[in-house]
Amino acid sequence: MKILTRYFAPALAVFTLSGTLQAQEEPLLVAVDTAFVPFEFERDGEYVGFDIDMWKAIAERVDMEYELQPMDFGGIIPALQTGNVDLALAAISITAEREQVIDYSHPYYDSGVTLMVKQDDDSVGGVDDLEGKRIGVKQGTAAAAYIDDLSTGEVIKFPNIGDAYLALRTGRVEVAAHDTPNVLYYIQTAGDGDVKAVGDRMDAQSYGIGFPEGSELRNPVNVALLELIEDGTYDEIYAKWFGEN
Repeated sequence: MKILTRYFAPALAVFTLSGTLQAQEEPLLVAVDTAFVPFEFERDGEYVGFDIDMWKAIAERVDMEYELQPMDFGGIIPALQTGNVDLALAAISITAEREQVIDYSHPYYDSGVTLMVKQDDDSVGGVDDLEGKRIGVKQGTAAAAYIDDLSTGEVIKFPNIGDAYLALRTGRVEVAAHDTPNVLYYIQTAGDGDVKAVGDRMDAQSYGIGFPEGSELRNPVNVALLELIEDGTYDEIYAKWFGEN
């Protein structure tokens, strides 16, 4: 079932490639991941998170009406390629492979991959200790591709990262690997002292807002994003979700 959440901005307008404004006939369709805490997730029947707040602030500056369309992460890049959505907010890592098929905004968050193990497991201290281990990842993510490329251990792919974390805690896998902010947020808020992060942050990458190739929205969104950074709004949103600037 498609779930849409509608948001209204003060005026309805978008930029064309020539830089002129035209009336917006339909709300923009904005793809979001269904469960990537703390960037986008459902709480009390509403989608919230860092990405959601950041996009709301951007849309207010560009004066756009939009609808959120939650979907599994694996379907987001294809949806952008086919033009089924106008843009995507899903903590999408900027990679050379993806840049061949979609466009990105300016980077807005620096991330990477972090390993998580059970609190009492001292057998894994980093990537050098993954040989022979079962490693849970979320399918379709940059973290999954990175672990695959290591060619070490048995990589088990789950539709949602929450499933990989549960598999770790129940012993189905010995290691979970995912984007650093999500791993650390999980340990802090839901780990119950049962899990810990190990090793260094790996494969440092940045997140960007995704667009179909040639999208006329990219330039005005980039301008609004830079305004958020310059006027301190970005720092306020960051502090709300991560506790420090």
